[in-house]
Amino acid sequence: MLIWRTLRGEWQGIVVDPVRQLLRRGLPGVSLAFVAAFGVIFFHALAQRPGGETVVRHLGGVQGDLPLWLALLRTPISLYVPALDLPVWAGITQLFLAFALAELALGRARTLVVAYATTLAGTLTVRLMLLIGPGCGGIGLRPEVGHVLDTGPSAAVVGLFTYLAVVRRAPVVFVLTGGSMVWESIVRPNLAGREHLVAVGTALVMGLFHELRQRRPTVTALLPDFATDRPVRAERGCPSPR
Repeated sequence: MLIWRTLRGEWQGIVVDPVRQLLRRGLPGVSLAFVAAFGVIFFHALAQRPGGETVVRHLGGVQGDLPLWLALLRTPISLYVPALDLPVWAGITQLFLAFALAELALGRARTLVVAYATTLAGTLTVRLMLLIGPGCGGIGLRPEVGHVLDTGPSAAVVGLFTYLAVVRRAPVVFVLTGGSMVWESIVRPNLAGREHLVAVGTALVMGLFHELRQRRPTVTALLPDFATDRPVRAERGCPSPR
């Protein structure tokens, strides 16, 4: 059955293969996941101390009304700053799982690129929506939204799961991640929902681009298959070189 083959393929690509990589590489294979989880724990603990929330906001808080250079400077740290109105431990579990699976399946460099690109895309898109202003078919945002903090690490989590779903051909995972973000933005329209949708779209484009590059035939594949260990025969009627 198609459904059974799909589920089995997703289980193989999303769970079995990363577990095999973990057994082969050990805990260093998920070092990014540990760094991300401990980073969120550290900033969460710091925010609970007197004056700590202000320090966290100044280190990694990204808002739409910040100068662009300052927003770009804080964006990498914002990956570790949890949203203060959400349960942090549930977020840490999702964060660790997303980074662990991505690092084992994609490698460390590509995981960092996808996580940062999806987060940055959400940040820059919010600035564009603020520039458009209210109206314009509901695309623009009111100026007061520029004071709201961005989603923190959740955009990277959504982006990583979406990218994994595309490159590992996992439609069920894609529906559970991207589809849930679409539903969230409809039921509860807010800034976080918009940033999550941008993260899903960015990861989707990156994943499809990667798939197209993988399928593109190389120059070597287009050339005829010559056997280099065989002598080249001289054509009839042509004198052999002396």
